[in-house]
Amino acid sequence: MKTPLTFGFVLLGLLAGVHSAFAAAGGVPTRAPDAPGAPPFTVLNPSAADVAVLNTAFQKLLVKNDPALADFFKNNPTLALLTAGSANPPANKDGNFIVGPDYVRAPDTYPQPGVPQGNVSTFTMSSADSKIYPGITRDNGTLGVVDPDNRYTLLVPTSHPAPWTRRVQVYVPQQYVPGTAAPFIVVQDGGEPNLTTVLDNLIAQHRVPAMIAIMIANGGGDAQGSERGLEYDTMSGLYAEFVEKEVLPLVESKYNVKLTKDPEGRATAGTSSGGVAAFTMAWYHPELYHRVLTYSGTYVNQQWPFTAEMPHGAWAYHEKLIAESPVKPIRAWLEVGDRDLLNPNVMRDDMHDWVIANWNMAKVLAAKGYHYQLVFALNAGHGDGAAKGQTLPEALEWLWQGYHPAP
Repeated sequence: MKTPLTFGFVLLGLLAGVHSAFAAAGGVPTRAPDAPGAPPFTVLNPSAADVAVLNTAFQKLLVKNDPALADFFKNNPTLALLTAGSANPPANKDGNFIVGPDYVRAPDTYPQPGVPQGNVSTFTMSSADSKIYPGITRDNGTLGVVDPDNRYTLLVPTSHPAPWTRRVQVYVPQQYVPGTAAPFIVVQDGGEPNLTTVLDNLIAQHRVPAMIAIMIANGGGDAQGSERGLEYDTMSGLYAEFVEKEVLPLVESKYNVKLTKDPEGRATAGTSSGGVAAFTMAWYHPELYHRVLTYSGTYVNQQWPFTAEMPHGAWAYHEKLIAESPVKPIRAWLEVGDRDLLNPNVMRDDMHDWVIANWNMAKVLAAKGYHYQLVFALNAGHGDGAAKGQTLPEALEWLWQGYHPAP
């Protein structure tokens, strides 16, 4: 007996593309991939509910064509002709993709037998040793207030100078050859869960180069008036310069490694404001970084202090900056969840919707001809762990496509 699988998969794709908006927990709306302003998506994963509907329809179709199958299906009530998938975008394709709403943690996020494990070490940095970031903090329990003369920014009178300390973790793969210039990835907020295990596995499979990972904690706090906000949300090259001048030399001297100067061999990554910081590093210093990976990137108006040159903060990337600038040699992988942040906030500036911001980033990157992927994760919130657990290995593999070590 031959089954019409082609018909089944076509119908499955149609059903999987239907996603209704609803109010999610915490009042954050779920944004549908067919909502106004969404870019065109390729659907990868059906939901379990969609597959159940499809299996029922598929069985009815088969019984209609062959009534003798009725008893077969009756005697096998749990039979599923098709199962829910958990596919990721292909590592060699650009564009916009939908994943979820059901997630399966990737095998490459688990230690695998016989795979060499890299060495992870930690050191601490202090603001007393920094010429770039002397340190600030915002008092606990306080927030900014809208500038009465400028609704696009906040006044934060409770922000003041304060010292910081931060941890830096350094992963060096066993395959690193001392004395050679290694590619590397800089990860904000101290790294991503399972990153070093993923790198162990992908390096062993030759899916990414034998790279060093430098996982830098932030300077403390969050958003306007904090050290983290100052470092990550500022629209300038200063944070990249901090990494270049004050972090990377310590990594090389402490661990006897040599980091490549080739921007094709340098990547940045992060989640939320750490994600926009990763993009900003490459945007303002493309001579240093060409590869960017962001989860729930904060491409919104969160810069502080206010600057007249960039009055809308990181919202400017998709508002005009990318469109009006010559194409830069940046390769960008972006993810955002359908239940990601929507914060009307006290400014009421209409520039704090993480979903729209990432959708807009995809559209402007596509219009300018950038190599990029946007993953729109269904049933996923801000920096969603389940979505990361499924997508991180393929994201890294896509990120390093086309890399060839400089001679």
